[in-house]
Amino acid sequence: MALPIDPLLPEISATLASAGRLVLQAPPGAGKTTRVPLALLDVISKGKIIMLEPRRLATRAAAERLAAGLGEPLGQTVGYRMRGESTPGRRIEVVTEGILTRMIQSDPELTGVSCLIFDEFHERSLNADLGLALAWEVAQALREDLKLLVMSATLDAGPVAAMLNDAPVLTAEGRAFPVDTRWLDRPRPPRAALAPDVAELTLKALSETTGGVLVFLPGEREIRAVAAALGPKVPKGVTIRPLYGALPFAEQRAAIAPAATGRKVVLATSIAETSLTIEDIRVVVDAGLARRARFDPGTGMSRLVTEPATRAEITQRAGRAGRVAEGWSYRLWAKAEEGARPGYPPPEIADADLTGLALELAQWGSTDLAFLTPPPEGAMAGAVSLLQDLGALDRTGGITAHGRAVARLPVHPRLAHMLAVAGPGAARLAALLSDRDPMMGRGADLGLRLRGFRDGTLPKRIGAEAKRLAKLCPKGTTVNLTEAQMAALAYPDRIGKRRKGDAPRHVLSGGRGAVLDAGDGLAASPYIVATDLDGGGREARVRLALPLTEAELREVAAERIHWSESCTWSRRDGRVQARRQERLGSLVLRDERWKDPPEADVAAAMLEGVGQLGLALTGPAARFRARVQLARSGGAALPDMSDAALFASLQEWLLPHLSGVETASAWRGFDLRPALEALLDWPQRQAVDQAAPAHFTTPLGRKVPIDYDSDPPEVALRLQELFGQTSHPMVGGRALKLTLLSPAGRPVQVTTDLPGFWATSYADVRKDMRGRYPKHPWPEDPTEADPTTRAKPRKR
Repeated sequence: MALPIDPLLPEISATLASAGRLVLQAPPGAGKTTRVPLALLDVISKGKIIMLEPRRLATRAAAERLAAGLGEPLGQTVGYRMRGESTPGRRIEVVTEGILTRMIQSDPELTGVSCLIFDEFHERSLNADLGLALAWEVAQALREDLKLLVMSATLDAGPVAAMLNDAPVLTAEGRAFPVDTRWLDRPRPPRAALAPDVAELTLKALSETTGGVLVFLPGEREIRAVAAALGPKVPKGVTIRPLYGALPFAEQRAAIAPAATGRKVVLATSIAETSLTIEDIRVVVDAGLARRARFDPGTGMSRLVTEPATRAEITQRAGRAGRVAEGWSYRLWAKAEEGARPGYPPPEIADADLTGLALELAQWGSTDLAFLTPPPEGAMAGAVSLLQDLGALDRTGGITAHGRAVARLPVHPRLAHMLAVAGPGAARLAALLSDRDPMMGRGADLGLRLRGFRDGTLPKRIGAEAKRLAKLCPKGTTVNLTEAQMAALAYPDRIGKRRKGDAPRHVLSGGRGAVLDAGDGLAASPYIVATDLDGGGREARVRLALPLTEAELREVAAERIHWSESCTWSRRDGRVQARRQERLGSLVLRDERWKDPPEADVAAAMLEGVGQLGLALTGPAARFRARVQLARSGGAALPDMSDAALFASLQEWLLPHLSGVETASAWRGFDLRPALEALLDWPQRQAVDQAAPAHFTTPLGRKVPIDYDSDPPEVALRLQELFGQTSHPMVGGRALKLTLLSPAGRPVQVTTDLPGFWATSYADVRKDMRGRYPKHPWPEDPTEADPTTRAKPRKR
């Protein structure tokens, strides 16, 4: 049967042969996966053609179709390789994307390989991005003859071609039949239940169309819910087939095979968008959702998010309905809502856990690879930090001998570290944690899943993977550890200690909070190891964990447990707290009072308290600060003592003077003046005394403190004490405000012009005061009288 790609095959072969690299754009159904590798056999006479596929099911299906195109069984010209399963081929091998990385790391020259084909590259998986970056470096540095072909359905080819040194770009036309798209009449309510609505739309599609129906849903849970809702309602002769990554392989093959009789409804995740050909599909029902893993470098955790599918994904899905004949696309949203959706999904490298990538780059010996999308710096830094904690990288970022052993194991570096340390005994746990939860919804206790190995209730694939991993473990690594201790090796940052209180909340050794469902069997456990967490919200929700005893914790983490002393300010208690703590990361295993902390540590903690309590200068300190600020405003070269300036330099000027101050009450009674005075040298103090003296000396020689909090500065003294003063006192170039008091100490006049007061208002004051205080002198001319603070002498 002719396919749209066929007329372009000679040009594809010739361009790749001459240029050595090529970007091919071809829509789904054009035939690029099944035609191009076979066409290249004519121009690549020696060496293998390796074609990468993003999924296991697509890998085997593509190999089978290629072999069928040659009229051969698998294992002759065409073969395939994936984790735990392979059938070698002499000329063409279809492999999952991670296989290529292992091939390049073990043999950088790719001996015996002549061409690499990156199929469905638009999916932008992390392994595909890494594989292309490694392959391009190999082609530039070691293998100029290595040919690279990037094939994609919906990718903007320009950036890929530019990355490959302006590689040629060819575009093939597709063979898409018309698709009748039908939207909802009105938007769905935001909180409407998904399963009933999808089931209703699917039944509608079955009643209005012919042929197989492909229903796109975000995940396995939704697939099961929709299958349950459809089960009793589908017409006779309709078969419901689920399709998702964790499904047994035989059931996946049954979903993509033609229906034996009647019609079929395939309930699928995004696995069915592009890389699989599903027979008999004429109708697509799209829930309009996609589920993606988002990694948060700040928490070191991934969380699954369900979000609107992008326009590119919607187009890919709808195209499934028009591959073999005219079709129909039913969308679970109103047409007006479509334009608000994002155009393309983000590449996995932008949102993924990059621990594996960081280890691969360290093993390769270079981080300076040409990535189509560079890995985010924050996520890479977090990945390197974790690998250093696991001992896979040294403190310079170089790979260690242990790191090389970890890199050879085909699981996440956390689990590979566990296997490398604990040996084959950890293989069951590693296999279980590498797979989807086989008992989803049955609590968080991982022990229940592990018992499935003994009673035979786990999926066979998990048992087979455990046996395979056990054989791959380094020799001589058998260690007698409990399963919880093994988990602690893999997740040293996720050892949790239960917080005080009734709620089953834990603080994790990495500093994050975690919470269990209140009715969970692990809710009362004082210690846990959380192996699967949903990183959303203030606290991560524990999806899988194992209970851990303190004795087990101390044994497995002995090298990381240490005592530390600290002085901290307690806002609640209003004092410095000096504690000795035995810690594992953020976990406090023992806490006791630190009896003799160094004074410097106490002062530093008290300084933090000062930052919360405030300076609140009063008394002598406030007057001194005001004097300095006044003198400074007059041009004297003095330090700024404003609140902002003092707060900005607390450590420099205050810390040396905080000895013995440990509480809020002690701080309130603390005299800050000596600390402020220490900011000035001797000439500066003299400048302050001259420009803003601390006292006003009365004509009697008595020193009266000047209040510099007033504007202008002020003194209060008895009126009679200024008799004979003919000029107004000045300070800092400004008139001193005089509050003149009666013999009883009550204010009778405030003035900044003493000569003017003597000449004018004094006569009225004298008249009033003589009647009230006849025993005190009230001369008619105060400028000629002697100052006094006494009453008139008694007559003898």
